[in-house]
Amino acid sequence: MRDQRDATATAEAIRSGELDERAVVESAVDRIEKLDPQLNAVIHTRFEEALAEVDAGLPDGPLRGVPVLVKDLGMDVAGLPASGGSRLFADQVPARDSELVRRYRRAGMVVLGTTNTPEFGFNASTEPTSYGPTRNPWNASRSPGGSSGGSAAAVIAGMVPVAHASDGGGSIRIPAAACGLFGLKPSRGRVSPAPRPTTLAGLLSHHHALTTTVRDSALLLDIAGGPRPGDAYAAPTASASFTELARRDPDRLRIGLVTSLPDGPDVHPDMAAAVREAARVCEGLGHEVVETEAVHRAAEVAAVSSVLMGVDLVTQIDQRLERLGRPLADDDVEPLTRIVYEMNRSLTGADVNRALRGAQEIGWQVGAAFTRYDVLLSPVLARPTPRLGLLDTRRPETMYEHGPAYSAFTSVYNVTGMPAMSVPFGFDSDGLPAGVQFAADLGGEAILLALATQLERTAPWPVRAGTGDLG
Repeated sequence: MRDQRDATATAEAIRSGELDERAVVESAVDRIEKLDPQLNAVIHTRFEEALAEVDAGLPDGPLRGVPVLVKDLGMDVAGLPASGGSRLFADQVPARDSELVRRYRRAGMVVLGTTNTPEFGFNASTEPTSYGPTRNPWNASRSPGGSSGGSAAAVIAGMVPVAHASDGGGSIRIPAAACGLFGLKPSRGRVSPAPRPTTLAGLLSHHHALTTTVRDSALLLDIAGGPRPGDAYAAPTASASFTELARRDPDRLRIGLVTSLPDGPDVHPDMAAAVREAARVCEGLGHEVVETEAVHRAAEVAAVSSVLMGVDLVTQIDQRLERLGRPLADDDVEPLTRIVYEMNRSLTGADVNRALRGAQEIGWQVGAAFTRYDVLLSPVLARPTPRLGLLDTRRPETMYEHGPAYSAFTSVYNVTGMPAMSVPFGFDSDGLPAGVQFAADLGGEAILLALATQLERTAPWPVRAGTGDLG
């Protein structure tokens, strides 16, 4: 029988002597070796090194002995390739850990490897040409979401209790919704991106984790959160630890319910039903839910995101080519990436400045909504979890046709830098998990975590995929 413990309970069992930390790591290794051939969630491993670290003695931190995986995008694990899902970077092997990974290690966590991601994170599904598709443990024909799909599949399958993830347009929340996990995208500046320089894309992309429980997410935010000296910006300091704040029942909240966008895709009935049910549960908890209209336009958010992410992509590729001393080859990157690269190479400083101004204007628009509401509730996805192959970066036309439906409700909070979370809420008509999104004003993670704890207690969700095919 699969261990149902979350990271917090695993660490407690190790500390009490109920579990042996080496046995915990060995069990995680066994499960990865058993399940990953079916799921393709883990692309690089360091099992021998991890066990050697356990034998040498781990730091006595709050998650001592808990195994973890790190997404292969934006965070480095010393000695493992940092490819970002791209052939162009396949042989790039960092010598040092990123700041987040160092903080995980100081907490006693054991890094077992890195997880699959679409090339440069440019997909709401995890299907890179370099490593092949990751499969959803609930249904192997479906996507686990993206771009943190490898991490999501690994956690819900029970390979590890938690995994690092990042979110530049929904990439924590989308896989959380697709796999039935809790996924919090924190405020801009909550988790340091060091040693990756903070670039224009860094304004949009935020790091945290995918977890089965709210308390694990809160604890990991305590562990990884906080600026490194010299960071360009930092989120507002919380009044207490997130672990403590997550345990406090929130005051009566005024929740704005958003079920559509003025220029967005039609919301599938299954996704709409999940949001309505979440609103009903919130009302039962004593909160006030008020239907409201979205204050942003999806097209304006997409225009800002495409420039800021696109310019950063050009910088990454050009710097890599300079180091390699050659031009970009036809097979270096996927067709969609090549289009994005070529489209953004000719942008001017004025174009970038216009995008930054647009981001601020969107921030003010959404910020005004938080003068009326404590929290905004909406779908995570406008469509059910896609089948593998629907979002195909080798056929860019499929991305332009279908892609916007999977980030229309999520990417606005990357542009504004505000925290947002995906909370599992039932299943769609195909038996796949459905998630709903709650967002708060900048620095409002405490409100979200406290509300999520209430919802977890009132409407609990499965902590492992229920297919029965995974053993």
